[in-house]
Parts: sequence; C-alpha cells; structure tokens
Amino acid sequence: MPRQAAAPAPAPPPERSEVDEMVEAEAEAEAEDQEERWARLLPELLSDVVQRVEASGGERWPARKDVVSCACVCRRWREATVAVVRPPAESGKITFPSSLKQPGPRELPMQCFIKRNKKNSTFYLYLGFTNSPMDKGKFLMAARRFRRGPHTEYIISLDAEDLSQGSNAYMGKLRSDFWGTNFKIYDSKPPYDGAKVSSSRSSRRFGSRRISPQVSAGNYEVGQVSYKYNLLKSRGPRRMYCTLECPSAQETWENSLKTKFRRSMGPTILRNKAPRWHEHLQCWCLNFHGRVTVASVKNFQLVASAGPSDPAGNVDEETVLLQFGKVDDDMFTMDYRQPLSAFQAFAISLSSFGTKLACE
Repeated sequence: MPRQAAAPAPAPPPERSEVDEMVEAEAEAEAEDQEERWARLLPELLSDVVQRVEASGGERWPARKDVVSCACVCRRWREATVAVVRPPAESGKITFPSSLKQPGPRELPMQCFIKRNKKNSTFYLYLGFTNSPMDKGKFLMAARRFRRGPHTEYIISLDAEDLSQGSNAYMGKLRSDFWGTNFKIYDSKPPYDGAKVSSSRSSRRFGSRRISPQVSAGNYEVGQVSYKYNLLKSRGPRRMYCTLECPSAQETWENSLKTKFRRSMGPTILRNKAPRWHEHLQCWCLNFHGRVTVASVKNFQLVASAGPSDPAGNVDEETVLLQFGKVDDDMFTMDYRQPLSAFQAFAISLSSFGTKLACE
C-alpha cells in the first residue's frame, strides 16, 4: 500500500516584531504620561476637585462610587481623597473596603441588613438606604458556612462569588466549637502592631489560589462570642457575652489605611441586654424601635459591660451598640455603632444562626 504523506507540522508562532514592541511601549508611555498629567495638578486644585465630587451628590451610594473613582486615578489622587473623606466614626459613611474594619458612628447607628440563602448556606450583608423592605441596599460583605470536622466556620469575603481563604477578597472568619456555643473571630490582618497570628491548623489552611503580597497570609484572633448554657431549661432568651479587640476611634484616617502605628486598646466586653417579660403578650420583649418585626430566639441587643480595665463599672450599659433581629423568613436587620466595626458586627450576628440546644 502506498504510504500516506505525513501531515505538515504546524508553523511556529510568528515572533513579535519590533513594530509590535514599539507600539506597546508607546501605549505604556502614553498611559504613564496621562497619569503624570493628572498627578501634576496643584494640591489645592486637586483637593478642591475631590471636595466638589464629595459634595455633588456623593453622599450616598450608588453616587458615592464617584468618590472611590477619584482615589483610583493615581497615588496622589488617593492621598487627596483620603484627606477629604472622613472615616465612618466621623462621617457615618462607608466609602472604602477599609471602612468595614473601622468603628461605626457614635451618635446614630449604621443601619444594615442581612439576607440569608439557606440553599448554599450563604449570608449577604448590605448597607441599608431606607427602612423599606424593598430596599436593595449596597452590598458590603458575604459569608458562607462550612463544616470543618467538629467545627463550623463562616468565611467572610468582599466577593460574594469567591468565599475562600485563598481569595484576595478574604476578610476573616468566624469559627465555632462542637456545641456551637463558643465562637472565635479571626481577622485576615493584624488588628495592631505586634499582634500574633493564630497557630491553629485551621487558621493556616488556605485555598489553592495564590494570595496577593498585600494580603496578610494569616488569621489574627480579634474576638470571642460565648452563649451561656441553659441546663435547667429555664424560660428566657439566649445569654451572650463578647470580648473584642476593637479598632481605635482616635486613630487618624490616614494611619488606619496604612495599617501602621496601631496600638492595642485592650478588650471591649459586651453582653446582651436583658429583655422584659410582657404579661399581656406572654413573651420576652426588647425595644428595637421598629427595626425588628418577627419574634425569634436569634434577636438580640448588645450593650457595654464593665471589664477588668474598668472595675468601677463606669460604662454606659444602656446604649445599644449592636442589635440584630428578624424581619422576614430570610431577612434580618443589623445596626451597629462605635466601637464596633461592620466586620465585627457581621461576625457576631453570624454566630446567632444555627441551633444551640444547650442554650435554649
């Protein structure tokens, strides 16, 4: 039989010509030149531009994305924007992702809501715009529940689609014990200079994706949440205690973004506010000021509690620092204020999900 002619070998890819390299080099040079032009604006003019953007409808989302765009132009624009935009503790606004780990406002709480997806055990945190149930809000963070042997973990991320510890959007996690009554909150970045990374095996486990050099490859314990056992099965709501490493409200906005020169402020201790028994309704009641409409064992309010650093008890035990409650089957409100951050408030609220047989 005659031999069949062998198929010709595929031609090697054409080599990059000098013309292509020159075109790319010119494009890069043009982009750098454009960036330098923006960066060469006088500081006074640059500050005025950012202030005008901040004042011209940039008070609320989605219009506030224009303020974020200013910070994305170049380093000088970022520094100018940071100098104009105030942190949540002063402005009551969430602007940058770093705002989620800054203390909330002191006077009025930051109003948020959580949507639960039972099918994939995912929880979505939104910044609320109105009290309307139709409010779509501004997405802030998401968390997904995973079973890790005898423990349960909630991975918290800036990306609703990528909830893994190997993601650049990884913010931290919440980890429970076997009974689901004691939780630890871990931050992806150190809360203050000199903080020790957790040495637990679970805390060193990361996904297969490569972590950006800007993302701290570790978990730092920043809080604990405990639910007291109810062995006698006495009537009443869950009893909660929290010990947290809260961010300092005295830090400047610039230093907080650079994550430098931060000091430990000592633990902040919170406890759940005791409800009153309503004889007519025959139930335990708390005043949520209309923000919670469905009775649930998950509902709670946290107030400050005297700790070792304040043995005299000179703390305000009436002001609610965090309240969480049900408004629909899979909808919950979450309102927080200083000294808590949105990240800490979200982690504490996540601990309320799930059955706690020893506490109810």
